[in-house]
Amino acid sequence: MSSTFVTLAEVLEARGGPLLEEEVWSLLLGAAECLMDISYRHNNMCSIISPTTLLLSATGSLAFKNCGLSDEVSTFAAPEMLQDQASSTKPATDRMLVYSLGMTLYWSVDFQLSQNQPVQLSDHLNSLLLSMCEDLAHRRVNLNSILEACESQLKASMLLPPAKIIKQLVEEVFHESMDQSSLPDSSVPLSGRSQMIRERLHGESAKLS
Repeated sequence: MSSTFVTLAEVLEARGGPLLEEEVWSLLLGAAECLMDISYRHNNMCSIISPTTLLLSATGSLAFKNCGLSDEVSTFAAPEMLQDQASSTKPATDRMLVYSLGMTLYWSVDFQLSQNQPVQLSDHLNSLLLSMCEDLAHRRVNLNSILEACESQLKASMLLPPAKIIKQLVEEVFHESMDQSSLPDSSVPLSGRSQMIRERLHGESAKLS
């Protein structure tokens, strides 16, 4: 891995706790912009985003590491991909990316929380993440709507620009690594935690319906 990039998993491991709401909005906006750019360029990229494949740059940008479907990332994959019903069309791929981005960000706000400890999110952000993680692809919010929601939130809440937040998250990892004399271990266990998050998400959906 380049020294100018860290994974989201490494950020959380260095912090030892979950992302804050404004950090999630920033990553969501940055990732949506990045995915829109990728999809407009019709690049062939992986349809799974996970904490170990979402890359944060020291310059404040985001990127995605290509990956195959493995046990480690399968819990972030859209249900239609796991059921081998995925279409290769651009809209279908976008919907799969929306699902795994939603799961990844929900994982990041749930990181190191005990099972009975509530996730600290506003109703607005919680609802948006839930709509990204719908099991049925046609019910998921699309990238354009995510982008609009994030831009509105940025203006309304006077949040810091996403690039600044991303830089700060990367700096946390390097400060931690200087204390430890090496980069943190990136082997954060994903799969068991993700199953708990799926169950929590379904519980949240039931509350809202």
